[in-house]
Amino acid sequence: MNFIIEPPAQPFLSINGSDQKFPVNRVFCVGRNYADHAREMGHDPDREPPFFFMKPADAVHDIGGKWEYPPQTENLHYECELVVYVSKSGKDIKIQDANTYVLGYGVGLDMTRRDLQGQAKKMGRPWEWGKSFDKSGPCGPIHLIDEGQPLVNAKIWLEVNGIEKQSGDISDLIWSVPEVISIISHSMELKAGDVIMTGTPSGVGPVVRGDKIHAGIDGLGEITTTVV
Repeated sequence: MNFIIEPPAQPFLSINGSDQKFPVNRVFCVGRNYADHAREMGHDPDREPPFFFMKPADAVHDIGGKWEYPPQTENLHYECELVVYVSKSGKDIKIQDANTYVLGYGVGLDMTRRDLQGQAKKMGRPWEWGKSFDKSGPCGPIHLIDEGQPLVNAKIWLEVNGIEKQSGDISDLIWSVPEVISIISHSMELKAGDVIMTGTPSGVGPVVRGDKIHAGIDGLGEITTTVV
């Protein structure tokens, strides 16, 4: 194919224990999917249909030992999340079938320029400038699962400089992984290579240059990076 410019490189993530890579297609993020986090952000948790925002595919990347503080913010926040990796495409997926579309799970960070997000909220504008900047979704290795194997209970946590800031359980999700997969697929075709960041527990807060972030989910490993 004769492209007028060089096509961008395919974003990818690493797989635990394998030299294979996962090609990233789209990145869906579920907003306020833990009740305690919804409350700390000034909202009442409910079971109204969940809302979503998106990150560009190249915002997610293999986490490294250092993570660069982004421009245009003075209030950068961490958010530890369960990340879901989609193995195949599908439309109108039933909740009871949703787990068969999961290739694996992992630990990820939804890094947020909270001041820019707050400005957007006040003005009724999209969140992208606060959420979708370069390298805003560092992720740990993908842990493959047997097809259809559910992930129901697992502690999720995050520390900054050795002090625990976030602690919850996957079972606390307002909208479960199968429900989220089903809801997305009824709005648009879910595709192989899609990534779903499922939301964060309470305890979000700021980090500055020099802070060390250490986070994990039981059974899915731990991730560590230093903000520089």
